[in-house]
Amino acid sequence: MQSNLQAVGQATPELALRQNRVLRNTYLLLALSLVPTAIGALVGVQLNFAFMAGSPVMSFLLFLAVAWGFIWGIQKNRDSGLGVALLLGFTFLMGVMLGPILQVSLGLRNGGALVATAAAGTSIIFFTLAGIATATKRDFSFMGKFLFIGLILLLLAMLANIFLQLPALALTISAVAVLLFSAFILHDVSRIVTGGETNYIVATLAIYLDVYNLFVHLLNLLMAFAGERD
Repeated sequence: MQSNLQAVGQATPELALRQNRVLRNTYLLLALSLVPTAIGALVGVQLNFAFMAGSPVMSFLLFLAVAWGFIWGIQKNRDSGLGVALLLGFTFLMGVMLGPILQVSLGLRNGGALVATAAAGTSIIFFTLAGIATATKRDFSFMGKFLFIGLILLLLAMLANIFLQLPALALTISAVAVLLFSAFILHDVSRIVTGGETNYIVATLAIYLDVYNLFVHLLNLLMAFAGERD
């Protein structure tokens, strides 16, 4: 029995080291993923997205199909260098898809300040919630089912508003999305800290999507309430 207790005592520090390694690698890859995102955003701002305005539903569904294809490939190659390459390719694509919202925001008199404010707000929320999950080491996995249902409802609302074009609904979607993806950050970082996620590529993908969507919807809200139009 004493030998079993010793084995448990040795396993705990080893488990903690493994979890810390996954968390560190996740943050490093997350930081790296911002580089192709920024490059993609620069490319996206220069592109003409008129085709998306002509067929918004098909464009939305096509984007979802391509994104899910990347996500499937990343999951499939989660234990190889190809998974990292696919992740960086995916973040470049997501950067390009920032083009339309950046074009609109930069067309405002204070557009640059709004983008910077959204980025700063996203950073503050991320570091605060990630710090809480890391410091408390609480298991927030119980939130997973509710967050998944919330995500499905959010996607359905976004699809519906492509037809309805209701400004009030768009603002409601963005406000709910800010809360939802903030909760996702808490959930996803907690999974790493508590050992629920042991693959840093998959962990990076989850947290990247949280941060990306948080930024987009924060920027939407800032443009609606603080945008200065000519």
